[in-house]
Amino acid sequence: MSNDGPWPTEIRLSKDKQTLKVTFDDGHSFELTAEFLRVHSPSAEVQGHHPSERKTVPGKKNVKITRVEPVGNYAVRIDFDDGHDTGIYSWTTLWELGANKEELWQRYLTELEAKGLSREG
Repeated sequence: MSNDGPWPTEIRLSKDKQTLKVTFDDGHSFELTAEFLRVHSPSAEVQGHHPSERKTVPGKKNVKITRVEPVGNYAVRIDFDDGHDTGIYSWTTLWELGANKEELWQRYLTELEAKGLSREG
């Protein structure tokens, strides 16, 4: 796997297990909430195998991260306290989630409302 994109220099889970701070060698640093990471998981369970299969995941407002585990030298697997543990977040995915956080979050909130779903568990 080539290292063409930004490389993380620090990944830190907050004491309350609700925020993951990722700092990259290009100077960007992002604070990503557990809820945001959970509902944007790159797993097939959330993303499906085709864009038309992507799911809107409700009820994750209070989800916590239970573990962040390295996967090779290209990603981390993030485990959540709701049992979800199949999301492998590449460095590029984490950078893109951070860089596009506001747009992705607003899209998520709009999808929840349109489908009559809630962030509450």
